[in-house]
Amino acid sequence: MKYNFDEIIDRRGTESVKWDAVNERWGRSDLLPMWVADMDFRTPPFVLNALKKRLEHEVLGYTFACDAWYTSIIEWLKQRHDWNVSREMLTFMPGIVRGLAFAIQCFTEKGDKVMVMPPVYHPFFLVTEKNKRKVVYSPLMLRDSQFYIDFERFRRDVQGCKLLILSNPHNPGGRVWTSEELKQIAEICKENGTLVISDEIHADLTLPSHRHNTFACVSETARMNSLVFMSPSKAFNMPGLASSYCIVENPEIRCQFQEYMEASEFNEGHLFAYLSVAAAYSNGTEWLDQALSYIQDNIDFTDRYLREHMPAISMIRPQASYLIFLDCRKLGLNQEELVSLFVEGAHLALNDGTIFGKEGEGFMRLNVACPRSVLEKALKQLEQAL
Repeated sequence: MKYNFDEIIDRRGTESVKWDAVNERWGRSDLLPMWVADMDFRTPPFVLNALKKRLEHEVLGYTFACDAWYTSIIEWLKQRHDWNVSREMLTFMPGIVRGLAFAIQCFTEKGDKVMVMPPVYHPFFLVTEKNKRKVVYSPLMLRDSQFYIDFERFRRDVQGCKLLILSNPHNPGGRVWTSEELKQIAEICKENGTLVISDEIHADLTLPSHRHNTFACVSETARMNSLVFMSPSKAFNMPGLASSYCIVENPEIRCQFQEYMEASEFNEGHLFAYLSVAAAYSNGTEWLDQALSYIQDNIDFTDRYLREHMPAISMIRPQASYLIFLDCRKLGLNQEELVSLFVEGAHLALNDGTIFGKEGEGFMRLNVACPRSVLEKALKQLEQAL
């Protein structure tokens, strides 16, 4: 089946954070939203059909994880990531960020240190702070328009940290960490008694020519000292269903986390949480491959447009995901002026780079998971503003 990613779908009036919260966030409604990390593409028909079919039965009673939830995840991880997992390794979570909060509460105490590597997805440090833990920042290095880990600094900073929250692939930079980099992280963390939480929600959005490396698969050390968080929500555009899962290979760590989750029934999903995952993973290969091809074309289009029309703005080319970190430092603007250029001048709603940490100063995050015509319109508005 050929899917149409050029279709314009009006999302206004659906309580969409991306579209309907613009006025609340920016105080105006004339901005083209290119910020929140969901797609403007139609959620795949096989997911919607599974939900519609369930609604044909007119009793919405209590539910539990169907066998297809387990088997679809197991088969998907094997086929897509060459990872052999078993049923008992899987724990349902009502979202990745909530899962981070649960893990922080489960494995640390108030005042404990938790390390993050900015610029990085801001809930990593916000959730840590709100749970009364101390955030340790170990910044990434930007070299040749890609982010790299400063392992000398990493080794110093991780000392005394109970947890490392790893963005794998990286958000907002779109970096796919190599197996060697992940092995080194695993060894250093093991030496320091630091448990690794690997957020791999963007794993299935790894773009052609790159290969995602699951943290738990790179070495025995990584396998026995990690929790891996995954979800089909980003790849299949269904984050509103809040259906994620955790994979833990180490039996002791797994038992501790599952007991914590079960104590408050955090591991219980809602009616559609299980059905949607099974539908996405059982039927999604062709749709996802086409979506990734379209996203890659949008990334290439953005790169060409910037080079030809706005050379003062460059981009960190993502190796995974539809999020582009725009490097605007050559414009010579402070962050307030930069945000004003995008909002007041270009009438665009993007993520301010500094929300990912002070290392994001001079950057803006652009979401290109939209029809090409919308992306072209946004870039033209930015060009005119410049």
